[in-house]
Amino acid sequence: MSAVSSVSHGSVPVPLPLPLPLTLANLLLRAGFSSRRTPDRAFDRLAADAGPVDAGFSDDFRLLLDHWARDENLTPVGWWSAQGHVRRHLANRARVRRLIAEHPGIAQEPIERPVFVVGLPRTATTLTHGVLSLSEQHRCPLLWELLTPDLDGSPEQREKAVRAARMMVGGINLFAPRYRDIHPLVAEGPEECTFALPHTIMPLSQARIPAYRAALDARDFVPDYAYLKQIYQVLQYGRPRRRWVLKSPLHTGNLDALLAVFPDATLVWTHRDPAAVVASFCSLIEHGMAITLRPLDLHGLGATWLELLSDSVRRGIAARASIPRGALVDVPYSWLGSDPASGAPKLYDAVGARWTEADAARLPKVAARPKGTRPHSYDLSRYGLTRADVDSAFAGYNALRAEVDRA
Repeated sequence: MSAVSSVSHGSVPVPLPLPLPLTLANLLLRAGFSSRRTPDRAFDRLAADAGPVDAGFSDDFRLLLDHWARDENLTPVGWWSAQGHVRRHLANRARVRRLIAEHPGIAQEPIERPVFVVGLPRTATTLTHGVLSLSEQHRCPLLWELLTPDLDGSPEQREKAVRAARMMVGGINLFAPRYRDIHPLVAEGPEECTFALPHTIMPLSQARIPAYRAALDARDFVPDYAYLKQIYQVLQYGRPRRRWVLKSPLHTGNLDALLAVFPDATLVWTHRDPAAVVASFCSLIEHGMAITLRPLDLHGLGATWLELLSDSVRRGIAARASIPRGALVDVPYSWLGSDPASGAPKLYDAVGARWTEADAARLPKVAARPKGTRPHSYDLSRYGLTRADVDSAFAGYNALRAEVDRA
């Protein structure tokens, strides 16, 4: 595990500093902050701008925004971000529905033998996704495409979507300067399905939303994955067909729903010591949540995400029993985390792809730390957790990981 990321006085961790741009943004947005007290009105305005969507989809996001608004520690930037999240999903849903109505052939686009990179976060899922993106035979969704899924339009349309994605990335880097050291975002780089899936646990990384968390526990995610498939059909329509390579650690808890929609998928499950995973991911969540909430309860953050991550992996392990042997590839952290040059060919062989000299030549750029970033430091104790806490929560997963390491 890396070194402690910040100094603590006694048992109270020192909060992250408040960047000046974030302070100024909160002041500028304060005038509209009162709309948080009337979230239904705020939602109606967002829905009117987005265009028509189906009632069930609309109702789910109305409820999400209503409960999101109830976090008393939400900042003006946090409320602005919540509305942006809802606005984007409503607008994308309206666009996808309209495009399929105008071009019925979109719904017939085959998404054949996709690869999904799954596993706990901070287990080299991003690196694994990046390595698989090297092949010219593979198609990875880019961040700007996930934020604004659309048909292949004019250069002006593309530039507008790319520019919006760059602004989002720039805002995150401005308000949380260390975020890019932990999980760098690139507007025109491969990104994960989390940005396209309508309902995941990620709103819980921006606010405390217990009612939404409870609703997710009871949710049928098959319709969400059916919609995710529609998004990739839109992005494929009228373009060359290649094998989709997709990624999100958040798929791990929903493998049954994923496979119900993508029955011929290959799952690449990455593995790492969960103590390092939880500490690293809590640090990522802290840096992101510091943009939207003040103050932060870091011990509460630790307890929440220890439970969420361990629940996710438990559901994933339960689903493994029904996954055909050839459809599941276990990737130890050592494959790419320590020696990408030897691990990448093994990964390609495991998913039935061909590793080429051209891929090998591009590998160093993908495996290198992004220019200008610093090593990420983190510590379980900052979040009120111990190694024993993590080992207890992940006992079943540690047994699985031991089997993977022995294989």
